Amino acid sequence: MKKPQAAVGRRCRKQASSLAGREKHALSSNQAPDGPCTARAGTIPEFPAGLAKGQEKVVLQAPVSPYHLFRDTAEITVFRESLLSWYDQEKRDLPWRRQAEGEVDLDRRAYAVWVSEVMLQQTQVATVINYYTRWMQKWPTLQDLASASLEEVNQLWAGLGYYSRGRRLQEGARKVVEELGGHVPHTAETLQRLLPGVGRYTAGAIASIAFGQATGVVDGNVVRVLCRVRAIGADPSSTLVSQQLWSLAQQLVDPARPGDFNQAAMELGATVCTPQRPLCSQCPVQSLCRARQKVEREQLLASQSLLGRLDVEECAPNIGQCQLCAPPTEPWDQTLGVANFPRKVSRRPPREECSAICVLEQPRALGGAQVLLVQRPNSGLLAGLWEFPSVTVEPSGQCQRKALLQELQSWAGPLPATRLQHLGQVTEHGGVRDDGFCGHIRRPISALWPSPQVVHTFSHIKLTYQVYGLALERQTPVTTQSGARWLTREEFHTAAVSTAMKKVFRMYEGQQPGTCKRSKRSQVPISASRKKPSPGQ
Repeated sequence: MKKPQAAVGRRCRKQASSLAGREKHALSSNQAPDGPCTARAGTIPEFPAGLAKGQEKVVLQAPVSPYHLFRDTAEITVFRESLLSWYDQEKRDLPWRRQAEGEVDLDRRAYAVWVSEVMLQQTQVATVINYYTRWMQKWPTLQDLASASLEEVNQLWAGLGYYSRGRRLQEGARKVVEELGGHVPHTAETLQRLLPGVGRYTAGAIASIAFGQATGVVDGNVVRVLCRVRAIGADPSSTLVSQQLWSLAQQLVDPARPGDFNQAAMELGATVCTPQRPLCSQCPVQSLCRARQKVEREQLLASQSLLGRLDVEECAPNIGQCQLCAPPTEPWDQTLGVANFPRKVSRRPPREECSAICVLEQPRALGGAQVLLVQRPNSGLLAGLWEFPSVTVEPSGQCQRKALLQELQSWAGPLPATRLQHLGQVTEHGGVRDDGFCGHIRRPISALWPSPQVVHTFSHIKLTYQVYGLALERQTPVTTQSGARWLTREEFHTAAVSTAMKKVFRMYEGQQPGTCKRSKRSQVPISASRKKPSPGQ
């Protein structure tokens, strides 16, 4: 039953005041997290009976109303049971879940979870499924991955984005095999401390799903669920809010089924409690959702029909502005409903860069036409991947042709400068990924490519490629430089190259007579250029 507002306010103030006298503890971590939250610690005002061993009692270090907390065992029990019951009925059939559930060997189970969690960082489930299946078929054990080459890893990872993930996953596998006797650490703390590339979220996911440790996890989906369930409107990327979210996750995790509970929370955020148009009527914990209650309250206020008789609970901090509520400068938006939570984090605009890049091809090479690729350095952006020769240039374009020709000749020797043709430009637009699934294509020039620009999501950089092509009539030039090689068109499409390079090559193919129908990869129906591009293109 909902409490009268006056009584609720008195109780909130009394409980908030009592927090100041409680003992302080820290849940600390030595490694930088790899999830969306950057907190090192969690803060839990009170742990009811029945929580997992090792969960400590801590207090908030800033004014926060108990309105944003779970106050008693009964409420937590209802949340756990409702969420797990829903998950048992509605969970998606995913290959990594089948792999983990059917594996009796703990190290192989942990490896299966580890691979999936790394691949799923900042990447959609639908995209990961095929990559995960191919990865586990090629390297079914940690020992198999540890013995693979970085070239092989990059090649299979190509197109998935954030390529350092694959490299660090292999580094972790080698450490387990060479230094840890082939056994994966069993706790979140040791996973995070001992394995490269394993942050707070991934460590918690492996420990809970593979080894049954009762430790909470916080990823983007969990952030959204918790912010709505407890009406947390402050910036989720701030230290205080991050601490509180990790604390809530640790408080809620079911000690009997921690792996299932964590997956259920993420599943809820991915399929029901979505960023836009959440399916509140299908939510198993809607009765506990403060965001939903606030929507009802605002609707009642707007109607004016029941003004003066509202009994919907709201935040009532005892001192100043509640640190978990939205700031007064961001009023409630009636049109968003529960999607007012969580608060959208402002992002820095991407920095802009410009490069000139060339597809250098020998059409008459023995064995079929070949293109020249050079390898990027082993550290930094797109480390170890292959790309067409390129140079950084000024956006004005001055001297870019001359600089590019010099770069090409450093790899391939003397070249006919008059055959170097400018084809158009490819823009890598700033965002959070470099795999192309969040961007869209504006086709390059030709009868089939009416527009000269390709827009593609690429990390935090807006990188515009001025694309050139140079087709040689004679034999392939001799390359004396290491880190360069000639590939056939078929080899190019299976090589360790980024999606950006594939878009550059598509532009080049679209300019070459007789090449548009050479492979299904390069075919673009004419009607497609008239349709509004979708995020998956």
